[in-house]
Amino acid sequence: MSAEPKAAGNGFGAFRIRVLLAMMLLVSAVAGGGLWFAQRNAADEARGEFQREFSAALASTRSVREVRHALLAERARALARRPRIHAALEDGAPELLYPSAHDELADVLGGADAGMAGLPYALHARFYRFLDAHGAVIPPPVPLHAGSAEAGTPDTGMLGAEEESRLALPGLPEEPQIGYLPRGGAADGGLDEVIAMPIVSSENGDRIAAIVLGFRPAEFAGAEDIHSGIWAAGRLHLTSLSSRGQELLSAEMDRETARPGHPEGSFTTQADGAPELLFFTRLNPGSRFPPAYQVSLFPLANLRAHQQRLLWQFGGAAAVLLVAAFGASHLLAGRLSRPVERLAADSEEHRSGRVRAEAALETTSRELARSARFSADASHQLKTPVTVLRAGLEEMLAVRDLQPEQREEIASLIHQTFRLASIIDDLLLLSRMDAGRLRLNLVGVNLSDLIAGWLDDLGALPDGHALDIKTDYPAALPVLGEARYTTLILQNLLENARKYNRVGGNIRVTARHEGDWITVAIGNTGRPIPPSSREHIFERFHRGNAGEDVPGHGLGLNLARELARLHGGDLRLVRSEGDWTEFELSLRSAEAQSAVLKVQEA
Repeated sequence: MSAEPKAAGNGFGAFRIRVLLAMMLLVSAVAGGGLWFAQRNAADEARGEFQREFSAALASTRSVREVRHALLAERARALARRPRIHAALEDGAPELLYPSAHDELADVLGGADAGMAGLPYALHARFYRFLDAHGAVIPPPVPLHAGSAEAGTPDTGMLGAEEESRLALPGLPEEPQIGYLPRGGAADGGLDEVIAMPIVSSENGDRIAAIVLGFRPAEFAGAEDIHSGIWAAGRLHLTSLSSRGQELLSAEMDRETARPGHPEGSFTTQADGAPELLFFTRLNPGSRFPPAYQVSLFPLANLRAHQQRLLWQFGGAAAVLLVAAFGASHLLAGRLSRPVERLAADSEEHRSGRVRAEAALETTSRELARSARFSADASHQLKTPVTVLRAGLEEMLAVRDLQPEQREEIASLIHQTFRLASIIDDLLLLSRMDAGRLRLNLVGVNLSDLIAGWLDDLGALPDGHALDIKTDYPAALPVLGEARYTTLILQNLLENARKYNRVGGNIRVTARHEGDWITVAIGNTGRPIPPSSREHIFERFHRGNAGEDVPGHGLGLNLARELARLHGGDLRLVRSEGDWTEFELSLRSAEAQSAVLKVQEA
C-alpha cells in the first residue's frame, strides 16, 4: 500500500528538480543573451561612429581633390589650344612638345609661386608626361645624364623606366583619369597621384594626345589617432606602420579587393599587434589606371576595454540572478507541484471519461452509418412499388372504352410515377454521396458532346415555351470526369433553365478554357431569384418563390453542385437580376491533368 505514495513522492521530487534546473537555465540564457546583445550593440555603435568619421574625412579630402581636378582640367584645355603644342603633337616633334609645354605649365609646376599658397602643394606638379594617340608615353627629349636609370629633365620631372611605363594607357580616354604611382626611386619615395587629361584637337574635335601630371596626394583629413594611407599596386603606403605591418595589411587588402562588386568595405585586423578596424574605399572608380583605395585604421582598444567591463558587469549580475533564481525556483517548485499532484489524482478519472466518450462516439458513428444505409436501402426498395404502380396505370391507359377525362387523369398519374422515380434516384445518389460510398472513375470526357446531346433533347421537348437556345463553345472541351455524372450535372442545369424560363425566352450556353479549368456558363431569361432565397438555392428540397408554380422537387441544384465538387470543381450562381439568371460550372481540364502527370513521371 505504501509503494504508490513513495513512487509518487519520488516523481514529484524529480519534478521539483526539473523546475529548478529550468529556472536556472532560463536565467543563464537571459543573462548570456543580454551580454551578447550589449556587446554587439557597443560594437555596432563604435563601427557606425568610425564609419561616420571616415566618411566625413573622406568627403573633406575628396573636396580638395575635386577642386584640383577642376583647375587642372581647365588648364589642360587651355594648353591644348596653344598652336605650338598642336604643331608639336600633330607633326610628331617631341623636341618641341616638352619645351613648349613647360612654358605653358609654369604655374602648375611652380605651385606656391603661382599664388596657390592657400592650398599646400595642391597644384604643384612633381612631373608631367605626354601620351600619344595610342596611349603610349612620349618620352622627354634627353635624359638627365648619360647612363642614368631615370628619364626626364628637371623641367619635366624624373621618373624611373618602370614608373614611366606605368603611365601608359590602353587608349586615349574621353574623360580625365585618376591613378596612383608608387615612387620607389624618388627622393622621398612614397606615392604620387596621377591625373591623365585628354587633349582635343581644335580643328576636328578628335582626341590627339593626353597630358599626365603627377602630384603628391592630398592629406587625409582625419583625427590624429587615425592611421590613413593608400593601397595601390598591391602595396599599402602607410608610413605610421612598420614594414611588416604594411605587408600583412597589403595581403588582407589583396583578398578583400579581389572580390567583385566591393568598391568599399571594412574588416577587423591586427596592425603591429594592436586591434584595428579598417575602412577602405576606392579612390578612382571607373579609371583606366589600376585601382587604388583610401585606407584608414581606427583603434579598437577602447572598444575592447568597454566590452570587457560589460562582461564583468553582466557576469556579476548573472551570478546574483542565479542565486535569486535558486531560492525562487525552490518556492515555485513546491507550489507548482501541488496542482500536479491533484492532476495526477484526477488523471485516472479523466482517462475513464475519455474511454466513455470514445465509446459514445463509436456508437454515434455506427448510428450515422446505419442511417445512411437505411436511406440508401429505403430509396432502393421504393423503386419496385413505383415500377409496379406505373405498369398498372399503363395497363389501365390501354383500355379502349375510357373517357377522355379518365385517360387524361391516368396519364397524369403515370407522369407522377416518373417524377417519383426521379426523386428516388436522386435520393439514392445523395445517400451514397453522404455515406462516402460514391467512387468516380475520372477520365477524359468531351464536355462539348455532352452539351450538344442534351441541347438536342431539350429542343425536342413539347413544353410550349418556344425557347431560343444560343451556344458558344469550342468543338473539344476535354474535362476530367465520369460521363454518367457529368451528364447528370448538365441535365439538371439545362432543365432548370427550361423550367424557370418564360414563353419565348432565351437560353444561352457558353464554355471556355481558363488555365487549368473549363468553365461552362448556363443562363436563362425569366423571373430572377429573390435575394432572400439566393443563399438557400443549393439546399435540398428548397424551392424559392420563383418556382412555386413550376413542377419540381428541389433536389436538382443540390445534386448538381455535390457532383461538381465530387469531380474537384464547383457550381455557383453568378447573377440573377432583371430578366436574366446565370449559373457557372467549373471542372478540371483533362489536358492540364495529363501535363501534370507527364511532369511527375519525368
